[in-house]
Amino acid sequence: MEDLVENTVKIRQITFNDSEAIQYIRKAISDDDTQVNYKKTIERQISEGASKFSLVAEINGNVVGYILSTALYAGFGIKKSAWIMDVGVHPDYMGQGIGLKLAGKICDICKDKGIKAIYSSVLWDSTDVLSFFKKLGFERSNFINLKKKM
Repeated sequence: MEDLVENTVKIRQITFNDSEAIQYIRKAISDDDTQVNYKKTIERQISEGASKFSLVAEINGNVVGYILSTALYAGFGIKKSAWIMDVGVHPDYMGQGIGLKLAGKICDICKDKGIKAIYSSVLWDSTDVLSFFKKLGFERSNFINLKKKM
């Protein structure tokens, strides 16, 4: 099956029309009550010119996975960097390397743009997500996540 996916998966830049498919994938993989408005998120990325850092994976014209990321050019002691904000693959296609292909393409884009570091945040108990990022070569950074409850 992995060879089939390898030959049929198409990675492309995200478009506004992908928001509904991304929302569907997110609902399929998360029972979290908080819902991100992907329509607004993607619209904002496109209007700010940041959509080149967000991609979708298609099989036979259907979006089966996505990765949302953005570039930052300054802040908190970091120079030019990228942040992966969200990644998802429909459960029917998990375990077939689609997420790795999406993240690999983001890494290629960042290298082409002269970005030397990519960051993301992961909950400590999200072992599947931690494992995914470790496969990509991510390691613990010097950041400490801070939070203030409102």
